[in-house]
Formats: sequence, structure tokens, C-alpha cells
Amino acid sequence: MLTPERLREVLSYDQETGIFIWRARISIRIKVGKRAGRPNWKGYRMIGVDGALIMEHKLAWLYVYGEWPNAQIDHINRDKADNRIANLRLATNSQNHINKGLQKNNTSGFKGVIWEPSLGKWRARIKVNGRNKYVGVFADKEDAAAARKEAERRYFGEFAS
Repeated sequence: MLTPERLREVLSYDQETGIFIWRARISIRIKVGKRAGRPNWKGYRMIGVDGALIMEHKLAWLYVYGEWPNAQIDHINRDKADNRIANLRLATNSQNHINKGLQKNNTSGFKGVIWEPSLGKWRARIKVNGRNKYVGVFADKEDAAAARKEAERRYFGEFAS
């Protein structure tokens, strides 16, 4: 397993920009002084070190704090490629998932708000610890969204988006 010492030996990390630069040539493709890593298909940046491909945000955590993260890492501003240490925080799975944008199939324009045809109203819900929690039904979708926002603040505090 990669140690903080080994990481600092082969890479330098700028906490202000979140960018890793190669310090040592550990393979023929590496150019010392050049930016390390590349984005994967989900938009997270990855760096290959000593035969392991590792997400940059985990490497940033290891580099700064000297230990592997003991939970998921949440990108506060939702930009998966922004690995500045100020943009990273430890999070539970629920906390990490609450801080994400609208799904592509969202039709209401608000997270956790859907039209309930059988009631002729908007339904609001929130997922907490893997379980859906009913927030309420509302005639107006903005009211449903406001109730959902309040539930986010109640259950997730600073992680509410």
C-alpha cells in the first residue's frame, strides 16, 4: 500500500490548486515537472503510482493528512476534478449523495420532488441511511421543494446542497 512518504517522494501537491506534479520518473511515460493524472469516464482524476490507479482526491487526503481517508470524500463544490484540500471533506455515503445535483431524468427541476398523478400533487422525499423518508405532498412544487430543503438541513446539516 502506498505510504505518505512514498507519495511525497514521487509527487508534489499544491493545496491551493489541487494539482499533482511528478517529482520522480517512476515509469517511461512520466515526465518530471509535468502534471500527473488524467480524468476517468466519471470525471474523477486518477493517478497511477507503483502499479495502482488511485483517485486524486484520496491522494490529496493522504498527502496532506498523512493517512488514508477513513470515509468517503465529498467534493464540496461538486466539481469532481477540483481536488484542492479546501474543497474536500470526509462524508458518509448519505452525506456524499445529498451533495449532488439533479439527476438527468428529473422532471420537476428540484431534487426529491416528483409529480404523483394518483394524488394530483407533488410528493417530496429524501433518502437517509439508504431509506426513503416521506416529507409530504403539496399542491405547489415550490412548496414541496422548500420542504425537501428543510429535510436536507435537518438530516444533513452542512452537507445539504
